[in-house]
Amino acid sequence: MTDANPCAERLDSLMRLAARRRLDAVVLFGEANIRSLTGVVCDNGCLLLDVAGGRRVVFHTDFRYVPMVHRVAPWLEVKETRRGVGFMDLLRRDGIRPKRLGCEHSIPASRYLALKKCFPRADLVNVYDDVLSLRAVKSVDEITRVAAAAALNDQIWAQTKKSIKPGMTEKDIQRIIQTWMIALGEGEAFETIVCAGANAAECHHVPDDTVWRKGEPLLVDMGVKLDGVCSDMTRNIKAARDPEYSKIYDIVLEANQAGIAAAKPGITGGDLDAVARKIIRKVGFGKAFGHSLGHGVGYEIHEEPCARQKSKTVLEPGMIVTIEPGIYLEGRLGVRIEDLVLITTTGCEVLSHSAK
Repeated sequence: MTDANPCAERLDSLMRLAARRRLDAVVLFGEANIRSLTGVVCDNGCLLLDVAGGRRVVFHTDFRYVPMVHRVAPWLEVKETRRGVGFMDLLRRDGIRPKRLGCEHSIPASRYLALKKCFPRADLVNVYDDVLSLRAVKSVDEITRVAAAAALNDQIWAQTKKSIKPGMTEKDIQRIIQTWMIALGEGEAFETIVCAGANAAECHHVPDDTVWRKGEPLLVDMGVKLDGVCSDMTRNIKAARDPEYSKIYDIVLEANQAGIAAAKPGITGGDLDAVARKIIRKVGFGKAFGHSLGHGVGYEIHEEPCARQKSKTVLEPGMIVTIEPGIYLEGRLGVRIEDLVLITTTGCEVLSHSAK
């Protein structure tokens, strides 16, 4: 690998991991996985790591992307697919004869079967989780980009609050947020969630024609994409003069703050989840918090690490994870407060700065 590849260290780590697992080669098709290892953005590519053949790295793609790959990753050997010569043909021509071939078992069944046909004597070994684990620790460049996306998310939320008013529907509010994300960023990292009133009890409610009425709470879960990476944040506009809502909100806020305070190197995802979950359980709402505390964010909106019950993943500096406890009372109300945090050498840095 060379310094021309900003992800060279991660690529080297995957090479070493593959060697320890006695893999002769690794082939990757996932767009986010390829970008995290090469910096190349391409929706039709195949990355080959020839572990046994001198640690070669070869990228296969079609005519549309070859010039871009030359520009973005001049260190990377590129081979072009063309009519009648697809990925499997190029892999055969690369001369690999693997007994153990690493691949993503998340690929479509048709591609998996094509690999089996191409290398009938090879054991296909899943390396998807290995690549996700490497992606979990962000590079300095990736951290900078996610932080910028989170800052833009804050900016869009501030602008949204100035633009919305009771009488609008959930879809109206969603469109306003989407418009800002397209104008200032690269669109949504995921479909924006807008929940008026009792609809917030559906933690992943799909915005509809429900009208946000004066005095009702509003929950918005939003993330803008910027420079290829995602952001994620949930904020609430509180209900006016509703003692039950205020009580639930304060509990969720306490759990959110406790999770942030506990997020640091050395804690497992399961233990971090337990810190926030204990607060919600002790006041009798444990069953109303049905999802995990958080998930990683990067090239995709859900990545490693996960802060969920029984997770043994140990948090490390450079990991980015959400802290998002919630309480959902069907037919009545729902509250979720979500921040994006960066694990540092001493604790964590909160990347979401919008007021709660």
